[in-house]
Amino acid sequence: MLIHFDASGLRQTRWYEYAVRFLFGGIVTVAAGIIAQRFGPTVGGLFLAFPAIFPASASLIEKHAREKKERAGVAGRRAARKVAAVDAAGAALGTFGLAGFALIAWKYIASSSLWLVLIAATVVWAATALAAWLARKRGVRILRARRSEWKRG
Repeated sequence: MLIHFDASGLRQTRWYEYAVRFLFGGIVTVAAGIIAQRFGPTVGGLFLAFPAIFPASASLIEKHAREKKERAGVAGRRAARKVAAVDAAGAALGTFGLAGFALIAWKYIASSSLWLVLIAATVVWAATALAAWLARKRGVRILRARRSEWKRG
């Protein structure tokens, strides 16, 4: 799968779908705040790291993919779930980047310049997420090659 930007999704998204994402984000943020009040900021921070709009995004991605397949006259439930699964895999890889960001911020924010720490943490986030994606891409390529070898021999 090639990574690309497709603006057509912006035209497909209805106003209430943005509202659902906003609502999910708000609920997760409030829940993290309540958890932080009850158990402290370290535990609350773990819950704040949850991708707040992921549940709404995954369901909307599945819905849009299913509708697209159905407009083409194909039963698209299974294919749409696969599209949402690919998005979930990307979100999972992104958590490695978030962990790197959090580690840098946690270790250095109290003793260094705020802006310097935020810039460094952002660079670590981007590099870690990219490295995770490249590692997965390489791993998939290796598995496919081995699978074809097994089938031949």
